Amino acid sequence: MGRLDGKVAIITGSNSGVGAAAAKLFAKEGAKVVISARRLPQLEEVAAEIRANGGEVLVVQTDVSKVEDAENLIAKTVEAYGRVDVLVNNAGVLEAGLKPIDCYEDEDLEWVLGINTKGTLYCTRAAVKEMMKNNSGSIINLDSVAGQFGTGGAAYVTSKAAVIGLTKHTAMRFAGTGIRCNSINPSSIATPMAKTDPATLNQDMFGQMRKHMNLSVPICMPEDVANILLFLASDESRAITGQVIVSDFGATL
Repeated sequence: MGRLDGKVAIITGSNSGVGAAAAKLFAKEGAKVVISARRLPQLEEVAAEIRANGGEVLVVQTDVSKVEDAENLIAKTVEAYGRVDVLVNNAGVLEAGLKPIDCYEDEDLEWVLGINTKGTLYCTRAAVKEMMKNNSGSIINLDSVAGQFGTGGAAYVTSKAAVIGLTKHTAMRFAGTGIRCNSINPSSIATPMAKTDPATLNQDMFGQMRKHMNLSVPICMPEDVANILLFLASDESRAITGQVIVSDFGATL
């Protein structure tokens, strides 16, 4: 018996990295998985692998920074499966260069906030309206230690700190109803998004970060984070809400 048997799970940004790993794992554990991202060909590749392994998957091309796309994602899920049990807000972007507060660019801020923060708000608002019909649901925000400790570029840190606040707000709003919300805050993850040319980094900002983080410990693999997502999506974690779980092998201790 799978740990997510009978559940309908939406995972944004599931064309690669953590999102793709979580989609495959959730399907293996019995969930009907709805995968979404802006790039359709990569989504179809993930879906083909899930189907080849006997899983059930729905592909919905989505730009979460557009409110109509976020609402369409939830609507298509309900149309296909009748409910939403799990929402993983994983879609995210990282601006180049670790630009600090004195150097960030307005274009970066608009882009990063649009996907990381507004996209999470849009998807959560649409999903909880469906979850409220059944007084049940698990929302998991894929956040970052950057939002918790300030270790990153100003735009990215701001976008992720806002999501920590949203996690706490959502958990408080629905406490005791069966709808819960938690956040996973990894440090570095070995994903395509995290691959950065060192020459593009703001070296002053990177030097400041080195003072506050142990960069010698291992980095998370997508599967490490997917395993935590599985636990929070399952009923095994039904008593857990409003929590910010750091996943970084102790780098920020």
